[in-house]
Amino acid sequence: MTKLFEKKLFSTEIYNGKVFKITKDDVELSDGKKTIREVVHHNGGVVIVAEKDDKIMMVKQYRYATGQALFELPAGKLDKENEDMLSAAKRELKEETGYIAQNWETLGFIWTSPGFCSEKLYLFKASNLSFEGQKLDDGEILDYTEVEKNRVFDMVKSGEINDAKTISALMRAYKL
Repeated sequence: MTKLFEKKLFSTEIYNGKVFKITKDDVELSDGKKTIREVVHHNGGVVIVAEKDDKIMMVKQYRYATGQALFELPAGKLDKENEDMLSAAKRELKEETGYIAQNWETLGFIWTSPGFCSEKLYLFKASNLSFEGQKLDDGEILDYTEVEKNRVFDMVKSGEINDAKTISALMRAYKL
């Protein structure tokens, strides 16, 4: 069996922004050859499947990088590298939908783009919801809606929902 590893020899930071940083790394491959890896380093985030009365809480927001508005589950980035994931999930659910949940279930995590990015998203399912009021972050503009669970699955099948984190979290939550 092939040994699968890569050893970082040297790393140079080439960008450090508000949401992520990028490094250019000299790497030795498991076969002894050397190459370059460019890596986007991200603190990670959370995604929440929040269910109430057979409806799923969804948001629609414009995503600049795609040039369009996307239907997504409530989600957000970890504010700091070691932030508690459940606390972040509770914060993001309240900010984006106005709901708080009594019941939380962890659904594991996903790597968003492991070929070049360290972003790790932690998935949660929330239930027993009560409304307290939405409180969006500065610069965050989105529409919040409650969608029948079966309709959400139809939206995934038809391609109306194409957001990978949303599809992954739904798959985990409902064991599809």
